[in-house]
Amino acid sequence: MSSASIWQRTDLDLAAINRGEERSLVQHLGIEIVEVGDDFVSATMPVDERTLQPHGRLHGGASVALAETVGSLAANLTLNPAEEIAVGLEINANHVRPVKAGLVHATARPESLGRTTQIWSIRIVDDQQRLVCISRLTMAVIGVERK
Repeated sequence: MSSASIWQRTDLDLAAINRGEERSLVQHLGIEIVEVGDDFVSATMPVDERTLQPHGRLHGGASVALAETVGSLAANLTLNPAEEIAVGLEINANHVRPVKAGLVHATARPESLGRTTQIWSIRIVDDQQRLVCISRLTMAVIGVERK
């Protein structure tokens, strides 16, 4: 990782990150973190019986869950987890194109990394790199509670 990296966390092993999502919505939907670059996080999600709506198209809620997953992970990687965590404050999504099968690919990139809030843009594309959904996620940065 180059010196231009925005990450504070050093535990960027993809296998460990994915293990941390076991027994959660992320695992249930088949979301897999596939890359952590210097300023982005990418993940995939299958379009299958877990993520389709009754009309056989990718469920918008599944797209939002994917967007919040990659954006939330990215936000938390920018923080020292012993001092701060980021939690979702607001998310919006525009669903652009239906998908019926394959994988969707999400990439989160920062728009603003403030002291108390962060804003992330998440693009979700299909296997042909066509835009499926674009989302904006606002994260609140809060102190870790000490016991």
